Amino acid sequence: MSSDASLYGAWIDGHAATPDELIPLAFAGFAHFTAMQVRGRRVKGLDLHLARLREASMALFGRALPDEQVASRIAAAIAAGPEDLSLTATVFSRKGEFTADSMDAEPVVLVRTAAPSSGPKGPLRLAAVDYERPLAAIKHVGEVGKTHYLHQAIRQGFDDAAFRDRHGRLSEATIWNLAFWDGDAVIWPKAAMLTGTTMGIVQRQLERLGIPQRREEITLEKLQSLSGAAVMNSWTPGIAVTAIGSNVLPEARPFIALLHDAYEAEPARETS
Repeated sequence: MSSDASLYGAWIDGHAATPDELIPLAFAGFAHFTAMQVRGRRVKGLDLHLARLREASMALFGRALPDEQVASRIAAAIAAGPEDLSLTATVFSRKGEFTADSMDAEPVVLVRTAAPSSGPKGPLRLAAVDYERPLAAIKHVGEVGKTHYLHQAIRQGFDDAAFRDRHGRLSEATIWNLAFWDGDAVIWPKAAMLTGTTMGIVQRQLERLGIPQRREEITLEKLQSLSGAAVMNSWTPGIAVTAIGSNVLPEARPFIALLHDAYEAEPARETS
């Protein structure tokens, strides 16, 4: 796959972004986004991405752009690049942050494309960190904690970090959703977290396939009774996790294969 930067770009409201438009965004933290992988100019779970952007816009700005308009911005960016790419759609306010002017401002969409990615190979070992993301249900920008704890985890000899809330429950990892396996059912953490689009795709396909699922409070102590763990995000539906803190977990390859099979069962659709 080519990594030529000239193949990719950034668009705001459908036109090529200018330096004057992009410079203020380097200092902006009041925005939300969704990230997706495009293959053959098709996207899985587009409905989930659009719903995420719509709901977050209502929460942050008090209004949202029509789904059709957002989809057209995404489609234009996909059409302008290679068949396979990574795409991020960010919704922000031209009124900026730290001001009341952005309360009911008309949202603006920034779409960026880059080389495709499938994430790290794994398995991964995660440090256990006591941290709760603010506005956890929104995929928002400006989250210094995620990178900070990633760096801390690597310094401690781990690959990444998993977050534990004030009640001792595991919620999510830095840029990942967590999933667990008891040998029969897929277990999703019961805690405040972001519901990922890949997570949503896997959940509805597991339901279609008749695989049991449930939400449960997962503590570090609970890990000893589980048969596997995984992380997932827009890069991949499943990478094995073989340790969280001092707790060792089996690689559980059948579980990882199940997550991938569920994701592959989701049809990819054109955005136009």
